[in-house]
Amino acid sequence: MDEQLTELIEAVRKGDSDAVARYLNHCRLPLLSFILKNMSDDLRRRVDAEDIYQEVCSYAVQNVGEVEFSDHDPFGWFCEVARRRIIDIQRKFAAKKRAAHNEVGIFGSGSSDQTGIVNLLIASITSPSAAFSRQQKEFKLVQALQKLSDEQQEVLQLRYGQGMPSKEIASHIGKSDGATRVLITRSLKKLENILETDGEPSPE
Repeated sequence: MDEQLTELIEAVRKGDSDAVARYLNHCRLPLLSFILKNMSDDLRRRVDAEDIYQEVCSYAVQNVGEVEFSDHDPFGWFCEVARRRIIDIQRKFAAKKRAAHNEVGIFGSGSSDQTGIVNLLIASITSPSAAFSRQQKEFKLVQALQKLSDEQQEVLQLRYGQGMPSKEIASHIGKSDGATRVLITRSLKKLENILETDGEPSPE
């Protein structure tokens, strides 16, 4: 370790916020690597690792004076701050997902403001040229969903209502990932067939 870096680390240990900013810039790439490694695939799609890095920087600069480093490298503290932030973000998304699921189930309330699986499935199944109203689509789809088996309803709810990856659904229902993918595809196809068999309302 060169002398300048040693002095910079020592300044960080003494609570120098300017030194913290300089040291964070010095270790930016390894810290970003740590952040990415600890983010789930789903979280990477939702949040930029750079944003978490910036939050770590802001927190570290403001709170370095409260930390007792002794002889430890401050980088370990930065990693711990990043890890806690990642956990907080994941918990927040999980709470929102649970709240949305509790508020609107697979069959929902039938209101024109309904969200969740009904709207998502409508977007997946109905062609852009369909001319009937959103309310008619929802009512028709709810009726079709009720004709599926409990397992078929469950996998469609998990996939389209909660956005759960097929691997997680597989673990949840006790099937292999491949079998789960087939089940989702067949359930969606059966739903399409039910809608086609029942016929679409006439355009307004």
